[in-house]
Amino acid sequence: MGPTPRPLHRAAWPIAIALLLAASGRAATAKPPTLTGFFPAGAERGRSASVTMSGSFDHWPVGVWVEGDGLKVEPSKEKGVLSVVVAGDAKPGVRWIRIYDKDGATGLRPFVVGVLPEAAEAEPNDDPLAPQRIGAGPPRTTINGRLGKRGDVDGFAVELRAGAMLTADVEANRRLGSPMDGVLQVVSADGFVLDQADDDGGGGFDPRLVFRAPADGTYIVRVFAFPATPDSSIELAGGDAYVYRLTLTTGGFLDHAFPLAVPLDGPARVAALGPNLSGSDPDSALAVPPGDGKDDGGRSGRLTLFHPRLPGSVQVRRVAAAAAATVEAELNGADKPQPLADLASISGRIDPAGDRDVYRIALKKGEARLFRLESRGFGLPLDAVLAVQDATGKGLAETDDVGESKDPELRFTPAADGEYRIVVRDLHGRGGPRFAYLLSVVRPAPDFGLALAADAFELTPGKPARVVVTVDRQEGFAGEIEVRAEGLVAGLRCTTAVSRSGDDSAKSVTLELLGPVDARPGSFRVVGRPVAADGREREHERVARSKIAGFDAETEHPWLTVLPAPAAAKP
Repeated sequence: MGPTPRPLHRAAWPIAIALLLAASGRAATAKPPTLTGFFPAGAERGRSASVTMSGSFDHWPVGVWVEGDGLKVEPSKEKGVLSVVVAGDAKPGVRWIRIYDKDGATGLRPFVVGVLPEAAEAEPNDDPLAPQRIGAGPPRTTINGRLGKRGDVDGFAVELRAGAMLTADVEANRRLGSPMDGVLQVVSADGFVLDQADDDGGGGFDPRLVFRAPADGTYIVRVFAFPATPDSSIELAGGDAYVYRLTLTTGGFLDHAFPLAVPLDGPARVAALGPNLSGSDPDSALAVPPGDGKDDGGRSGRLTLFHPRLPGSVQVRRVAAAAAATVEAELNGADKPQPLADLASISGRIDPAGDRDVYRIALKKGEARLFRLESRGFGLPLDAVLAVQDATGKGLAETDDVGESKDPELRFTPAADGEYRIVVRDLHGRGGPRFAYLLSVVRPAPDFGLALAADAFELTPGKPARVVVTVDRQEGFAGEIEVRAEGLVAGLRCTTAVSRSGDDSAKSVTLELLGPVDARPGSFRVVGRPVAADGREREHERVARSKIAGFDAETEHPWLTVLPAPAAAKP
């Protein structure tokens, strides 16, 4: 027998009682749910999936909210598992899912709708001599996998005919938030590395590899990773959060569209380009649906396009310029610059390596212009340098980055009427078919944007929820802006705020959300509209956006949790 416990000294009783009460209080206080990811992280459209969530869920079943159409998501009977049904006509791409209960809500996490048949990684598959076999014919699948531990290397064997072009593409860090800097290899059956990639060519952590088989045979695609945030280890990385989606196909794969701009108010078709896509096949052309004819200041004018049978996605921009679909005409060097209309947009390529595209444009003295070039924003590798020269080729202005963006934007005010040159090149002298860009000439105009510091808020009983809205006044916008919340669930109400350029409200305003204790949680939007001198709201509208934590993405749908009333204190 062990020693007999000694009773606490009477002087220690208050401390012990306080600790017991504190522990009891923590146990009685329910925690809001947390969500760090899904496995599998996606599903083929027209299919259903049982999806395991990583995180904590004190109350089960939980509520589920999905941003986007085509997905039916419900909690299953098993705690931590969701039942997901993807509609057959669901638009491919990311859906954002939020889990909630009466005590709070999680952050948004991504779930991907794909177009290819999907498979699950089957461990063990890290033995080079025993990789997981993917079908018997040419591969056309997306594999949901996880690098489950440090040092993990996942291998997948595919059969290729001589000359077949295999695209292997990893989605992990960019879309899924996995903390991995992935590496892809193609290895021969006897272990020789034939090809390797550690990014997609655009500077991201997710690798893409295009491999042409030199002979009939079995080839092994291997996936492994280093930590996206470097640490002191020299091991390959892995863990529960190292989730990825590996697409393997010898068919077409969407990489980018051309041209990169279409008219704002009309339908159009653009060529789909990428591995095993020539751009001339009418069956792979992408239809761009018509817009509403309204310019939104370039904030959401970039449109993501998909193909019902091809993996990948592309983006194009809707622009108001009449010459929106203009494309570069080679040769357009310094000795033969291509004409560029004022306030137009043009799609071009830096191809071959070392290419410089030169455009000539007529400008008027004192009329400022923004020359905006986009390539990295479209997921393309061009690290562009943008320069303005006079008609003799003398440099007047040059830039290569804007803040954290690798895409340049140059503001220029001519000192005299005349013809000027716009020059586009790659910073490192690279080039090729993927080094496409969109160059736009924009007249600076007063405008504004709205932003929220968070994408979720809580309303405590008896206290209003305060939502701070940051106002970004651009190009001297000086008008009044009325800011309000819309789409609130029944029973909730919100104050309206006005931002005025002459006082403290010019840069931010605060909304107050109020409502009964039993109000349901839900999403809402914060909208700002300019107010004319006669007090009427103008049609011009901007929606506040908030960053989605951990992702290079934003949402227009913040969340409000109405917390339960605290229990009455016992007498």
